[in-house]
Amino acid sequence: MTTSDTAVHTQPFQAEVSELLHLMVHSVYSETDIFLRELVSNASDACDKLRYEAIASPALLGEGDALKIRIIPNKTAGTLTIADNGIGMERQELIDHLGTIARSGTKAFVSKLREAKDGLGLIGQFGVGFYSAFMVAEKIVVVSRRAGESDVWSWSSSGGSGFEIARAGDEEAARVVRGTEIVLHLKDDAKKYLEAYEIERIVSAYSDNILFPIELVPEEGEPRQINSASALWQRSKSELSAEDYKKAYQQIASAFDDPAMTLHYRAEGRYSYAVLLFAPSTKPFDLFEPNRKGRVKLYVRRVFITDDADLLPGYLRFIRGVVDSEDLPLNISREMLQNNPQLAQIRKAVATRVVSELESLAEKDAENFAKIWDAFGAVLKEGIYEDFERREKLLALSRFTTTSGEKRSLKQIIADFKPNQTEIYYLVGESIERLKSNPRLEAATARGIEVLLLSDPVDAFWTSMPTEFEGKPLKSLSQGDLNLDLIPRVDDKDEAKKDEPEADEAATIAVIKAALGERVSDVKASTRLTSSASCLVADSQGPSRELERILAQQNRGMRTKPILEINLRHPLVTAITKAQAGSKTVDDLGLLLLEQAQILDGELPEDPAAFAARLNRLVLQGLG
Repeated sequence: MTTSDTAVHTQPFQAEVSELLHLMVHSVYSETDIFLRELVSNASDACDKLRYEAIASPALLGEGDALKIRIIPNKTAGTLTIADNGIGMERQELIDHLGTIARSGTKAFVSKLREAKDGLGLIGQFGVGFYSAFMVAEKIVVVSRRAGESDVWSWSSSGGSGFEIARAGDEEAARVVRGTEIVLHLKDDAKKYLEAYEIERIVSAYSDNILFPIELVPEEGEPRQINSASALWQRSKSELSAEDYKKAYQQIASAFDDPAMTLHYRAEGRYSYAVLLFAPSTKPFDLFEPNRKGRVKLYVRRVFITDDADLLPGYLRFIRGVVDSEDLPLNISREMLQNNPQLAQIRKAVATRVVSELESLAEKDAENFAKIWDAFGAVLKEGIYEDFERREKLLALSRFTTTSGEKRSLKQIIADFKPNQTEIYYLVGESIERLKSNPRLEAATARGIEVLLLSDPVDAFWTSMPTEFEGKPLKSLSQGDLNLDLIPRVDDKDEAKKDEPEADEAATIAVIKAALGERVSDVKASTRLTSSASCLVADSQGPSRELERILAQQNRGMRTKPILEINLRHPLVTAITKAQAGSKTVDDLGLLLLEQAQILDGELPEDPAAFAARLNRLVLQGLG
C-alpha cells in the first residue's frame, strides 16, 4: 500500500455542484422530507444494479444478507445513517458520482432553484437528489465498498467548496461488507429526523413500494421492516387505491405532482407482462433533450433490467412507469434489446394501449386530458409526423388554438364547417399573437372560416406532409394557390369591396417584378387578402416558409425565394400603376410591398437602413 493510497485527498467540487450546494445549504425550504426519499431511492438503485450484475456474476452477491436498505438514527451522536448492501462504489466512482453532475440540465436546474421560492419540486426533476441531504446535514460521510472488491473508501464533505476522499478506517471497513453507508451529521433544526415516527411517515409516503425491504434500526429494540416492499404493478387493480397509485408514481418517476393518467393492466397470451404507466401533469425539464430518451423501466420477473429499452416511441417519452416481462431472459443485453422480436411486440402493444387510454381520457375526463395536452401536446404532435399507423388517432387527440377558440378538436372544427367548405385550413407561425394578425387570414375571416393557428416548431414538420382527417384535407393559408370563392362571405363590408376599382393585373405585376428583380420567385394577384396590401407565400410543391426558417436556423437548408401576393384593390397597389413607370417612386412602392410583408411575417427587411430611407422618402413625398 503506497502513501498516496492511505493519504487523505482533498478535491474541489465541479463548479455547478458548488453553486448547487451553496443554494442547498443557505436556502430555507418549506419541506425537507425529500432528502430521505432521494437517498432511499439511490440505495434501491444500487441494489437493483447489483441484482442485475449478479445475473452474469453470481459471486458478486456472495453469502451475505439479502439485499435491503437500513435506516439507523443515533440521537446520541446526532447522526442518521442510510445504508444498503447493493453494488457499492470504487474510489473513482465516488468522485464521479458525488463530486460532479455529469448530466445535461444542471445549469438550468441551478438557475430555476435560485429563482424558485421553494425548490423541492425541482430536485426530483433534475436527478440531483443526493445533494438534497445538505438541506438537513452539516456534514456527510459516505463509506462504500464495491461488490467483489476488497478496498473500502470514505468520502466526506461539509457542503463547502470540495470534499475529502481516503481509504476507510478498519472500523468502517468492517461495518461495510458490501454497498454504501451514508452518515448524515444533522443540523440542530433537523434532529426531528432521528425520531422513528418521522422516518416511518416519510418512508410510508414516498418509498413504500421500493422493491427491497427498508429496515428501521432503532437505538433500542429490534430492527423492523417499515415498507411493504411489493411490486405494486404485479398486484390486482382491485387491491389498490388512488393514493397507492399516486405514491407509486411519485416513487417510480421521482416526481412530486399527481399523475394525470394511470394505466395498469396485465397482458396474457403469447407474451405475458405487467404494465404500470403514468402520464405526469407537469412538464419535466428534459422533455426536449435531443436524444428523446424514454423513462419507462424494463423489469424481467421483478428484476430491474434498464430504463433505456425504448419501450415507447419518442413522442410518448413523457410517460413514466414500469413494464415487467415474464418471458424475456434475465441476461438480455443492450444489443439484444434493440433486436428482440418479443420486445418489439411488447413495444407495439403498449404504445397502442397508451394512445387508446389517452383517447378514453379525452372523452371521459377532459380536465385531466387538458393537463396532459398543455404539458405534452407539442410532443404528441411529433407522432403525427413519425407514426403513420396511428396518425389519424393522434390527429383526433390533438387540441388546437384556432380563430374561434382554444383546445378545439378537428372533429369540432369539421362540425362547424361553412357551406361548401371541404378543407381544414391552418396557418403556421412563431406565435399565436402574430398569427392572429397575419394578413393571410383575411379571406378566411371574411367567410367566417375557422383556421388552426399552429405555433409549435413541430407544426412546421407534420404539416409538410399531405395530411387529412376524416377525409378532409388540411390546407395551408400560406402555401400554394387558394380559392375560397364557393364559400359565401359573412362580412358585408368585404363584399362591398368587390365594387372598388382594382389595378390592372398584368401591368401592375410587370412593374412590381421589375422593381423587385430576383428578390422574389414570382408576383401574383392574391385571393387571400381583403384589406392588407401584400403577403408572402410559398410554392405548393416546396416546403413552407416556416419550415424553411426552422431548417435555416439549424443550418439544415437554404431558404428559397418567396412568392409575393398583392391585393389589386389596395390603394398602395393601385398607386403603383398610376405612378410613372421606371420612376424612383414605383421602385420604392414595389419594395415597400415586399418589406412590409416580411415584417408582418416577423422578419427583418434585407436592408433595414434602406427600408427606413425609402419609407422616409414616401412619407415626405406624401406630406409635400
